[in-house]
Amino acid sequence: MGRSVSYPAGSVVAFRLLDDGEDADVDWAYECLVDEIIDTAKATFPSFERFEGWRGREDCILLRNAFADCGISTYCGLAAIWLAERDDARYWEADLYNPRVPRARHWLAQVSGRFIDLFGELRLVGRFSNGEAIFERSCPDSDVGS
Repeated sequence: MGRSVSYPAGSVVAFRLLDDGEDADVDWAYECLVDEIIDTAKATFPSFERFEGWRGREDCILLRNAFADCGISTYCGLAAIWLAERDDARYWEADLYNPRVPRARHWLAQVSGRFIDLFGELRLVGRFSNGEAIFERSCPDSDVGS
C-alpha cells in the first residue's frame, strides 16, 4: 500500500517540497524550513512558544500555545506543516477545570486560512485507493511565463 507524509488527524495542513529536484542538501533545507516556520509562526501568532516534542513517531512539535501545537512532518522530500489542537495530558487536565476545547477549535478556525497562506505551496487534491496522495501547486498561474 502507498504512503504519504504523516500529520495529526484533524489538523490544518500546509504542504511544501523540501527539495527542488536538484542536488540539494535535504537536511539543510529541512533545518532552514524549521527555522522559517518557527520565526514566521511566532511573528504571526505571538501566543506560540518554542516546544520540543512529538505526536506519535513522525510528527515533530515545534511550537505550542494554550490551544494548539504547530509542527512538521516529512516523507520523501515532502513536508507537512501542521496546526492541531493540543492532545496532551496537561491540556486535558486544564480542560476539566476551565473548558478549552471550544475556544481551541474557534481559534484554529480563525487562524487556519492565514496559516495555509503563510506556509502552503502545494494543495492536496486527493488520494488513490492505495493511499498515495496527489498534489498541485497552490497558485498554478504563478509559474506561467508572460
